[in-house]
Amino acid sequence: MRPGYPEQASFIELSAKALRHNARVFRGIAAARPGQRLGAVIKGNAYGHGFEELLPLVHEAADVLYVIAAQDALRARERERAAQWPQREVLVLGAVGPRELAELARERVAVVLSDLSWLRFAAELRASRPPGPLEVHVHLDSGLGREGFSEAELPKVVELLKANADVFRPAGVLSHFANVEDVTEQGYALQQVATFERGAATLEAALGGVTLQRHMAASAASLVLPQARFDVLRVGIALYGLWPSAQTRLSARVVLGEAPVLEPVLAWRCQSQAVKWLEAGAYVGYGCTWRATERTRIAVLPMGYFDGYPRLASGKAYALVNGRRCPLLGRVMMNHLVLDVTGAARDADEVLATLIGADADEAISADTVAGWADTINYEVVSRLGPHLERRVV
Repeated sequence: MRPGYPEQASFIELSAKALRHNARVFRGIAAARPGQRLGAVIKGNAYGHGFEELLPLVHEAADVLYVIAAQDALRARERERAAQWPQREVLVLGAVGPRELAELARERVAVVLSDLSWLRFAAELRASRPPGPLEVHVHLDSGLGREGFSEAELPKVVELLKANADVFRPAGVLSHFANVEDVTEQGYALQQVATFERGAATLEAALGGVTLQRHMAASAASLVLPQARFDVLRVGIALYGLWPSAQTRLSARVVLGEAPVLEPVLAWRCQSQAVKWLEAGAYVGYGCTWRATERTRIAVLPMGYFDGYPRLASGKAYALVNGRRCPLLGRVMMNHLVLDVTGAARDADEVLATLIGADADEAISADTVAGWADTINYEVVSRLGPHLERRVV
């Protein structure tokens, strides 16, 4: 236990072996195109897994790091210097404020240009005397309808980049897919690829024949859409061993010949706070939503929806104790869960419950928890409290 973490709390285990395995899977996919590199997306606290804890492993595994916030990019640079790691290419995918631009330029971190709002701060960036131009990747809106420029807007982008070539250097072009994960028919995605390729070619020609790094394929497209595998694979959720969707797994069997084995990196466990007997007729939890029909041994866990366990899983979920499924009783509370451990624990013995992960021959996946909560695995893991201890094993 490290200082700052309560001794009696749930904790997260992170498998270094699983992350390295998943990286090898995508290295194998990238090998089909000479020179293609592997990028790792570590946004959202590394999809809830823990940015600080996984950064050494992700940095080792990938060629390019993608973050959402400028501060995460700067933290990566600090760790590189402190640990004397080789410097990776780092790109901030999210919004960047004008005051952050100079620091990012000094740290040789690239940013995504998805609107023209901060190009007007070129003079301020110039006055800060960065060691070189700030690298920018131009975001094309190929059909997601979120950030990025339409093809019609590109002439204005080129005009402003040329006018400020001393402080902004075009280095790449990117886009995001709207509908790869949820379908097995990729007609719309292929339209997006065509739009992206036209826009990228237009930019390169208008900028004087420069060659821009192209990247569009996130986890699902990296697996099932070869046409989208450009210069870098931009892998997020799948690097952590979670499939983007059931449809992606099905399509991967067709495209790749078989679905790769992805190994979940994360397990979530909790030591019981108390184990005791309840007599028949006793209620559990707020609202008296569960009542014992017979004498029942329960385990009280010091965790709840504050820690990220979904309240919508109430009445549906189970945890694993000694390799056995133990139903969750009553409602998920802010700081407590109650399990029926009658068949899994001895009198008064503390128990270690697994909320996500394997225990003996049983396992609970993030997808299973997502099903109980009517959501997706992305949300389940990314909502895990940053206050929880994360242990690399």
